[in-house]
Amino acid sequence: MNVENLTVYPYPSGRRVVMGKRCALATSQPLATTAGLEMICAGGNAVDAAVAMAIALTVVEPTSNGIGSDAFAIVWDGALHGLNASGKSAQNLSLAAFEEHSQVPLYGWLPVTVSGAISSWRALWERWGKLPFEKLFEPAIRFAEEGYPVSPETARAWKRAEPLFLSLQGQEFEAFKQVFFAGDRAPRAGEIWRSPGHAATLRELAETGGESFYQGKLAEKITQFAADTGGFLTLEDYANHQPDWVDPISTTYRDLTVWEIPPNGQGIAALMALNILEGFDLARYPRDSIESFHLQIEAMKLAFADVYRHVADPTHMAISVEQMLDKGYASDRRALIQDTAIPLANPGLPKGGTVYLAAADGELMVSLIQSNFEGFGSGILVPGTGIALHNRGSGFTLMANHPNQFAPGKRPFHTIIPGFLTRDGQPVGPFGVMGAPMQPQGHVQVVVNMTDYHLNPQAALDAPRWRFLEGNTVLLEQTVPRFVTSGLSDRGHAVKVTGGVEFFGKGQIVLRSGEALIAASEPRADGGAIVL
Repeated sequence: MNVENLTVYPYPSGRRVVMGKRCALATSQPLATTAGLEMICAGGNAVDAAVAMAIALTVVEPTSNGIGSDAFAIVWDGALHGLNASGKSAQNLSLAAFEEHSQVPLYGWLPVTVSGAISSWRALWERWGKLPFEKLFEPAIRFAEEGYPVSPETARAWKRAEPLFLSLQGQEFEAFKQVFFAGDRAPRAGEIWRSPGHAATLRELAETGGESFYQGKLAEKITQFAADTGGFLTLEDYANHQPDWVDPISTTYRDLTVWEIPPNGQGIAALMALNILEGFDLARYPRDSIESFHLQIEAMKLAFADVYRHVADPTHMAISVEQMLDKGYASDRRALIQDTAIPLANPGLPKGGTVYLAAADGELMVSLIQSNFEGFGSGILVPGTGIALHNRGSGFTLMANHPNQFAPGKRPFHTIIPGFLTRDGQPVGPFGVMGAPMQPQGHVQVVVNMTDYHLNPQAALDAPRWRFLEGNTVLLEQTVPRFVTSGLSDRGHAVKVTGGVEFFGKGQIVLRSGEALIAASEPRADGGAIVL
């Protein structure tokens, strides 16, 4: 990274990188970032801070994640370690239950799989944590009990969700509406929101080391509520859950090595797109040019075409990661890119609902992401607990003979992906961009911005974004120059321009440059970065 570029900010977000030596922390919600700082000041390390921030985010950004989330992480401690804490589908839920559906529904019990976030907190802390486990819960419990002012972007997301979730009918949805839409409305920006049930559950998790969620009182409450309201998850499903330590996968792009979690996540899509782009000299074109946008969009479309066909629970995949990341295969795919757009994938446009955080100290660096999906998730909240269950099972397909077809006891295709960068075997740092299918697209754009266009981390996040939707359709931010918009249209892209920041992801970056730690936080979110 070119340190001189730390003074150059070509896009007017008003934000600058922050720099320190002892630690760097970044999340999408400033209160959550302060939770991490509390741990550092108490003698904790970057993992303690990351877990405390993840726990706090379940309270202060419930529109994107919760206690009922899934999670993935990458940690550097001299080597890279990956953690897949996504849960599996219920063992007693059969494919026959979906006979009346053309796809897995987004709400209700059918898309609910076992929630893995709590297991990720415990696994990370057991391996690297310095502080007592219960200490990591203190800020989140305080926010839930005493309340906190709802931040502007979170309030906007809450308001957008209001009509949909209030319209859900059934006993299973009533507790959810009472907690998150008291008085039949979303809280407004600046209003104080409290969740006593959330606080009580966090205390139970702190006191039991998270075990209550999988083999204790909380597991019993969840499964009993499922039994009473038409759900499928059982005590056996929760007791059998285990997070998996995995080897991150990577590709080289210019002078960087880019790392992702292997399938069942979609991080491989970013790596495949970068492999295709590697054969183009993007730097010969201006960053905000028709050519640069076109090549990136087409590479992403090619990557998605393979990922949506082949990626699934790795025990069900017929095509290997090595085959998908083969540089020779990337060369063959690159040859398909022409001057005009060609439709090659059909990912659709789910809204997503995810939080990403990054943390670093002198020894450890953490890239962590957790999510309910589709904002609040399934619309199901276990009464009295604050546990809003995710709807990650909607990531399955019902297509016959597809590796990602629903089956009992199986992990679905997952959108959430933490990223990490190294150079010559040494850590550069964690990065991520949340937002359903936007995530690998955001990873590609951030990497291209920092490598081909030498933007500093904050400018790399600030830069105008594109998002491939389906067919030839691409969404552009209003800040994309008009000549780029019209030029892409001339090349056959079906361009839609929007001012809705929610479509383009929310990213955080923490990088090391010499002895300095450099942090940047997404201008499209309420987020904040803190350093010491």
